[in-house]
Amino acid sequence: MPNIRAALLSRPLLLLLFGGTLPLAAQARAARSVPVMDLRYEVSVGREQVEAGFLDLRVTFTVGEVGPILLSLPAWTPGAYTIADFARGIEGFSASDGSEPLRWDKLDPDTWRIVPRRAGRVELRYRVRADSLDVAASWTGDELAFFNGTNLFFEVEGRADTPVRVVVKTEPEWRVATGMTPDDSTHRFRATDFHDLVDHPVMVGRFDLDSARVADRWMRLATYPAGSVQGRRRAALWDALSRSVDPLAAVFGEVPWSSYTVLQVATEDFPGMSALEHSESELALVGLPFLDEPFVHSIHAHELAHAWNVKRLRPADLTPYRYDAKQPTPWLWVSEGITDYYADLALTRGGLLEEAAFLDLTLNKIESVQARPATALEDASLQAWLGMRDGTDDLYYDKGSLAGFALDILIRDASDNRQSLDAVMRELWNGTWKQGRGFTHDDFWNAVARATRGRAWGDFERRYVDGREPFPWDTWLPRAGWRLVEERISEPRLGVRLVQEPRGVRVEEIDPAGMGARGGLLVGDVILTIGGRDTRDPTFGTYWRDYWGKRPGQPMPITVRRGEGDVTLNPIVEIDGRVERRITPDPNANAKARRIRAGILSGTPRP
Repeated sequence: MPNIRAALLSRPLLLLLFGGTLPLAAQARAARSVPVMDLRYEVSVGREQVEAGFLDLRVTFTVGEVGPILLSLPAWTPGAYTIADFARGIEGFSASDGSEPLRWDKLDPDTWRIVPRRAGRVELRYRVRADSLDVAASWTGDELAFFNGTNLFFEVEGRADTPVRVVVKTEPEWRVATGMTPDDSTHRFRATDFHDLVDHPVMVGRFDLDSARVADRWMRLATYPAGSVQGRRRAALWDALSRSVDPLAAVFGEVPWSSYTVLQVATEDFPGMSALEHSESELALVGLPFLDEPFVHSIHAHELAHAWNVKRLRPADLTPYRYDAKQPTPWLWVSEGITDYYADLALTRGGLLEEAAFLDLTLNKIESVQARPATALEDASLQAWLGMRDGTDDLYYDKGSLAGFALDILIRDASDNRQSLDAVMRELWNGTWKQGRGFTHDDFWNAVARATRGRAWGDFERRYVDGREPFPWDTWLPRAGWRLVEERISEPRLGVRLVQEPRGVRVEEIDPAGMGARGGLLVGDVILTIGGRDTRDPTFGTYWRDYWGKRPGQPMPITVRRGEGDVTLNPIVEIDGRVERRITPDPNANAKARRIRAGILSGTPRP
């Protein structure tokens, strides 16, 4: 590696502080590259690259003056609050002026410094590893690749406003899908600046692609592998996407994109679903066995809601994004949690979820929060970057969603349902995002106060946002015409943890002292039938309780797929008691509470 100290002396001194120079990382942040023009990325994504697990990059630009060119690769992707150090994936970096190699070195771990001999053309070449099946990373599979700009594209230090053109070179029969603005021909795109450039994941390969008009805008749906989302499944996904947009647009007053692209990649072994938001698109990963699970539509609704809340409206701590270091904020309970609340509302107001299903989702969040260590919402938000090991690493999602629900109830209660959390979010949208800035503590709580005729919210913030007091649902729910009911249930307990799959339910974990273990069940068994009833039957849960709950001590025939064959087991029924909780409409709710309940579910004030 060239001598960094000597290299620094070859350019103007960045800063002297108390007689010494800044540390290298601080020098890189303070440094400013010479301006570059005609910046163009050529990304090669063909069979050769996909099979090797790499993407090949060729970058060209011109410089009008001699001086250090400083190019930095991001250390993280917005929305994925973890340092990933994407520079680790760069290999074979070289720089030339088109005829001869140019001298380059590293200014810090993720910043490349190129020193041209003269003004003119510069060309870079390098490879990027694409072997991480993660929505914030880049990956290659069978005739498919996807990549995020944060993994591939350099920021010209101090010149984030540099416009960029991107060309994707691929096989003639492969498709390219992205939300990036198309340029003048196929597989060519343009970005207005670096933030725009890295905000558009790209999918390349063989996949299904179609489009539809949603809320008077174009929406594209790309799904891999080809054929995985077709027929009724594709119609259901399109229906969910379409019906989620209007309720969200009603909250904020507009649809903020000219077109929106959904990129969905399904693989056999992905454990559930994960997705990442972008301004005009989202990238989702889902396990093939889970494509028909209700959470697929819920997660897509969450990412759609992010197009308003986070990608545009976001805290001042995250405005603008900086890509070289952690960017913590105490407001993830709003940016992620309240987004999740609006995902539930979008599905409910769009007619995709019945009230009972909305209440079940809410109760699941209540029980999830109650099962984890008491943690303040602001603390949970700030800790997002740490990957906490005590079960609170993503608490700002569920608890933040519940805080949004609580605020919605209390704002409606204080204003006789004339105002709501919707009004707060719309005021922030019009009053901060449209002013080109992030919202502050005072912006948020003053908007809540204005929605409630000047009511003070310091006590709520102190106890439930900055504090760790449990949310008093027995007090809050009745104000919206609901109540929390507890009932003791007696039913058989197999003592296993099950995961749904196409053939039945698979045994993931087993209690060695439980009924299932004593009856011969093993981890990996797929339970096909119990008492002759198919475990995929939607009414199976009711049958389980009503039939087998009344037959303690009797054998329970269970058919399981084990390896390549079927095995019949006959464990003896054991009855256990548990407390079942549910949120239900309160039959004694007064007229005001009934109006609030209807307003939350419909989005209409004073219905």
